[in-house]
Amino acid sequence: MTNLRSSYRSERAQSVVIVVVFMTVLIGMAAAVLDVGSWYRADRKLQANADAAALAGAQALPESTAEAQSSALAYADENDGGLKAENIKFRSTVIPNDTIEVTTDRPAPGFFAKLFGLNSVQVRAKAAARAGVLSRAQWAAPVAVDWQHEKLQCKPTPCWGEQTTLDFEKTGPGAFRLMNIDSSRGGIGPQHIGQWIREGLDAWMDKDRWYYSDPGMKANASHIKGALDFRDETELLFPVYNAVRAQGAGFEYYVIGWAVFHVTGYTIHGANDSKIHGYFVDMIWAGIQSETTAGEEHFGARAVALVPVEEQLE
Repeated sequence: MTNLRSSYRSERAQSVVIVVVFMTVLIGMAAAVLDVGSWYRADRKLQANADAAALAGAQALPESTAEAQSSALAYADENDGGLKAENIKFRSTVIPNDTIEVTTDRPAPGFFAKLFGLNSVQVRAKAAARAGVLSRAQWAAPVAVDWQHEKLQCKPTPCWGEQTTLDFEKTGPGAFRLMNIDSSRGGIGPQHIGQWIREGLDAWMDKDRWYYSDPGMKANASHIKGALDFRDETELLFPVYNAVRAQGAGFEYYVIGWAVFHVTGYTIHGANDSKIHGYFVDMIWAGIQSETTAGEEHFGARAVALVPVEEQLE
């Protein structure tokens, strides 16, 4: 009997040791899972910060790398930091200095891992963003702008911010500078034109293609005047053309890009004396970037987008 009791106590002692070891391992695994999850969230948050900092910086490209760097640093600092000036680089994807690359890093503390001597891990994120002219644009308005407009021909860049006018005068027999930006043909009612001016075209508009003119001039219609009143002191996106063909209802404009125009007022006295007053601006707009390597006409409308970092790193 004594031997049985001794054996029983021995087995219980062994069981306690096994349970203690098992619980220690289980707690360690739980701690690891919790800390790894915390580190993963820190990594994702840092990646989002890097992406946003790159996009903020790209808005100043390619004109000013100094301003791009300053914008990227300012954005990162407002969102938990992790970015230093020496970790910002610039690359040329389509044109010189059109791409910014950022590398962010910071420690992510451990909690349960401290029990095993691991106080923190270093998380790192990289992002790259490019600024480029548009190949497709959204929310365009139907006023056609001649690429030879004097304020678009200033070199090396257009004359941003200089007061000017855009007119609706005839560019061909029966054709005024109102464009069917939805690719339709024939007259569009003033209500539809007014909606395009007020809200923009809720669809993609492509460049390097022909668009029909709206052959009926209705600039003095209440829908159009009301839309222009609504857009006073705001920006509109106008298609820019460099060629025309045909006449009447078949008159077309060849669109090569878009210009952003800040509206300050208008003068409408019938079809032959109708003008929009304002000035061209350089602005980021909703659209898809052009991917061509050839020289692109830049009329002020640009888009920024993230690009794969691995394509930019040497």
